[in-house]
Amino acid sequence: MNQQQIKQLETELWASADNLRANSKLTAAEYKDPVLGLILLRYAQNRYEQAKLTIEASLPETPRGKVKATKEHYLAAGAMLVPEQSQYDYLANLPESVSICQALNTAMRLIEEEYPDLAGILPKNYQEMDENLLHELIRVFNKDAVKNLGGDVFGRIYEYFLMKFSMSGAGAQEGGEFFTPPSLVQLIVNLIQPDHGIIHDPACGSGGMFVQTGHFIEEHSGKSVNETITCYGTELKSNNAKLAKMNLAIHGIEGKVIESNSFYTDPHDLVGKCDFVMANPPFNVNKVDKDKDYVKTDPRLFKEIGIPKADNGNYLWIQYFYHYLNDKGRAGFVMASSATDAGNTEKAIRQKLIETGAVDCIVSVGNNFFYTRSLPCHVWFLDRGKRAENLDKILMIDARNTFRKVNTTINDYSPGQLLIFTAIMNAYRGDAEAINTAVQQLQAQAIEQAENLLEAVNALRQQCAGSLFNNTVLDFKAAQLELAQCLILANTADYTACHKLLQSFENPMPKLAGLLETYKSQVDAAKKALDKKDSAGKKQLDEQGKLLRELTAALTAYQNQYCKSQVGEPLHDYKQALKDWHYLLDIFPDGQYQDIEGLCKIVDLADVAENDYSLTPGRYVGYNIQVDEEFDYKEKMTEILSELSMLNEKAIEYMKIIQGVDL
Repeated sequence: MNQQQIKQLETELWASADNLRANSKLTAAEYKDPVLGLILLRYAQNRYEQAKLTIEASLPETPRGKVKATKEHYLAAGAMLVPEQSQYDYLANLPESVSICQALNTAMRLIEEEYPDLAGILPKNYQEMDENLLHELIRVFNKDAVKNLGGDVFGRIYEYFLMKFSMSGAGAQEGGEFFTPPSLVQLIVNLIQPDHGIIHDPACGSGGMFVQTGHFIEEHSGKSVNETITCYGTELKSNNAKLAKMNLAIHGIEGKVIESNSFYTDPHDLVGKCDFVMANPPFNVNKVDKDKDYVKTDPRLFKEIGIPKADNGNYLWIQYFYHYLNDKGRAGFVMASSATDAGNTEKAIRQKLIETGAVDCIVSVGNNFFYTRSLPCHVWFLDRGKRAENLDKILMIDARNTFRKVNTTINDYSPGQLLIFTAIMNAYRGDAEAINTAVQQLQAQAIEQAENLLEAVNALRQQCAGSLFNNTVLDFKAAQLELAQCLILANTADYTACHKLLQSFENPMPKLAGLLETYKSQVDAAKKALDKKDSAGKKQLDEQGKLLRELTAALTAYQNQYCKSQVGEPLHDYKQALKDWHYLLDIFPDGQYQDIEGLCKIVDLADVAENDYSLTPGRYVGYNIQVDEEFDYKEKMTEILSELSMLNEKAIEYMKIIQGVDL
């Protein structure tokens, strides 16, 4: 199953599940945990079935027959030995007379009894849901397309549902802190590159940092995640801790998540032991009890100045992240924008941190990256094992003008934009080939997206071939090869040529529309010239008119599908991939890092001291006006002027009314 098919399946599953909720009395928050529990059951069944074939084939024969598979055999294969009453097939085939609510509660309880690490975290409140709704939900995750999915794909589906629940506000009464947007997690993972040792997240939410670290290890080393890293998480909210444990289980990642308050405890005893720390802690937490004995003597704080006077926890978190690291450790964490310029004791703590030389990079992130709040933020990166050349330097990246619009209220980073940030960081760390490597990766991304687009266009045209093309299926292989050839230019990346080729796929309908218009004109002309007594001719024209209406309807449906579903997304992804590729070539034409106004600058600590120890990238990189090529400024200005004219007219009208009133 390719990436496009996975994305389509994610969308279809969510649409089905969300439609069922919309027709029930449940809120998104009430619906979230039971649905995620069903995904876990479906995943467990799939992993069990896949592992069963391999395990049974490898078991030795004895005089009494084949050795029986045990729970340990399945654990070694990264699967659960699922009790019969917990198996998805058993639940899907239950007769209507059996209570599905009770059956699901039993299924969850039996799994927890077999696997103590999951004790208390699986949902067991299915009696609160409508039985018909549960039967429909079970059918949603029992489709043929779902039954044979591998663990990695199921992990993606679980994360996708977490994201969609977060966007819908489920569990977000306190800021939606259970879920960090994937592009920010990916940014952190890409820039600190967690590939070994102890990984810690003291505000772990649903465990997304651990999951993305697992993906990073698999993609970059091919090694076993559980042999490479050890994960430790701390989470204040009970429900979030359960989500994290389920998330780790569904991705096959071993880890220890403890429900505790990181402001007053260090439950894993990790000060000075972590190779990597990643977090998206709650911003501006008020009323932390700084008089507690543990806080006063906390080894995670700088002595004497470690307790900030400000009534929020930002500079407690920042110190924790630094002190958890060993002498080679790296940290990446999201922080409120106010923290980079905060004054008083917070400034003194920031100065102390800067003077250690561990502040490695600060990235400014614009509005609308979080699903439940629109405020901007910064991502901080610390490195206690910096190379000598960078000890007195900090990389500043202003990414407020670099983003991809998901919809009118949500932004994220495209895969290409994340590659560009990674290339800048790697070049700063001394990799002379970082930019050229990223150019090749962006080129490969563009090729992949072009192939996805061509596949989508060809599939859609084949669907419509019967009505629109007299059963003639158009062959796009030649065009695909032409486009790929353009993208794989050996020495020069010809962005203009690629963009030109794109236009033929962006609007493939004008010829068909023109033919239909011609046909319609011919039919209309024939009707006017027809003798009223010619019944045979009238019947023929009626048939032609009916065919014409069918063709027009088919064309309209095709255009709607083209714009809204099958081709719209791959077209958008391809255009973005081309744009990112072209942008990197444009800013670093010789393949070597240089400071770019409005984007990035390597700053000396002396400059930071002169700027009152500010860590706001905008102070250093300058300002570069970004023009959105896809935005119609002229049309928008016309709209604004028209609205202004109307408001002026209203103002004059109201003034006349006021002047005519006898006060």
